Formats: sequence, C-alpha cells, structure tokens
Amino acid sequence: MSLPATFDELIQEANQMDLYKKLIHQLNKDFLLANIDLDFHEDILPTSLKLLLHETVYKLIQEKFTEYLNLLYIIDVSEKQVRALDGDDTLKLSEEVVFLILRREWQKVWFRNKYK
Repeated sequence: MSLPATFDELIQEANQMDLYKKLIHQLNKDFLLANIDLDFHEDILPTSLKLLLHETVYKLIQEKFTEYLNLLYIIDVSEKQVRALDGDDTLKLSEEVVFLILRREWQKVWFRNKYK
C-alpha cells in the first residue's frame, strides 16, 4: 500500500474504492473513543470534513493539549511523524496533523477492506 501524499489524493482514492463513508465512520469511532464531541455526518463534503477537523485539532492544541495527545494515541498517529513537523506555527501544525490523522484512519479502513 502506498500512502496518499496529499488530502486530495486521499479523498480521490477513498471515493474510487467507495470507502469514503467508512473513513467517516472510523473518524467518528476514534473521536468518540477519545471523548471528543465531534460527529461527522456520513455525507459530509471532503472540504467541510477537512475544515472541521482542522478547526477541532487547532482548538485541542491551543486549549486541551492532553486531549489532543490522547486523540493522536487512540488514532495511532506516528509520534515520529508528529515530531518531524514544525511546531512554530500552530495553524500550520494543526493542518499537517489533520492530514496525518486522515492518512492513518485511511490506512485502517483500507486494510480492513482489503483483508476482510
């Protein structure tokens, strides 16, 4: 499996494989496990999904850092990848973390679909 390099590639691949709704369900499941009140409707547009995720991650970094770390742990985002990001600009950092979250969630959905 080669991981998508951009948000658009990820969404395009999810749509081609008809797994976009499963990606949304996986996000909802992990956010619920992390005790973060965010529930996406399965028909949410990809741009809205990205915007809401970005806004939520930004607020978590700014206001609830422990919950942010817990979310990354539950989703299983690579600590090495997060540490490699530039933390000087919180807005940019949160945008990059959103992509890491989506990419990890996509991996879970893709593997589950491939080996079911």
